Amino acid sequence: MDALDQYPAECGLQESLLQLARLRASQLNDCAYCIDMRWKDLRALGETELRLYALGGRRECPDYTERERAVLAWTEAVTFVADGHVPDALVDELRLALSEKELADLTLAVATINAWNRLSIAARLVPGTYQPVVRAS
Repeated sequence: MDALDQYPAECGLQESLLQLARLRASQLNDCAYCIDMRWKDLRALGETELRLYALGGRRECPDYTERERAVLAWTEAVTFVADGHVPDALVDELRLALSEKELADLTLAVATINAWNRLSIAARLVPGTYQPVVRAS
């Protein structure tokens, strides 16, 4: 899983965008450990509290870009793919916001966080102990 998680970190997609997608998937999966982790990682990247609090209501929040909204909609569709296939209209929307490579990279990142969520929930990991990596400035 660690090796699988390394590719999105190096694929060229903006780290904050990937972390937003990871946080949203973790929220949808009710993975408290991963929510704690991703929230802290995003704060360490300089993300604002408002944007983090408004993540579930981002459609009405003017602080999200169209690209971010599209990525988060894709995250939701891939996370809930068992409830119905990803709508063609969403695929078309994503292709306006992301290149084919970016879309493939994002899909891999979403699939990976969904797997991490399931492993963390099954292992009964307790939130609160995670500390983000300190980034060199």
